[in-house]
Amino acid sequence: MNAARARAYARVTMTLRDLGPAKLQRSEQATIRHAADTLLFCADIASDASAQAAFAALLTLNEHLIDSGRWGSQLAGRLADDVWACGAASDGLLAHSAA
Repeated sequence: MNAARARAYARVTMTLRDLGPAKLQRSEQATIRHAADTLLFCADIASDASAQAAFAALLTLNEHLIDSGRWGSQLAGRLADDVWACGAASDGLLAHSAA
């Protein structure tokens, strides 16, 4: 882990704290936390199926939040970027849209 990944994780936790129960159900918060935790402790997302699945679940949740009108695409995109930045691939070797 490095400082950039730690800062990205802090942004995710601040988003959860700020929005928390008002905008997210507990299961949705858990999905976000799981993705951030999994990517934070992942050494190589390209070879870690668990990290890939956790991030895919986050993207699915984001689509649901946007489609239901609960979140805007900008907020969902920022969250996805922050969660992706928690991972080892955040140095730009992989794009989260390919996950």
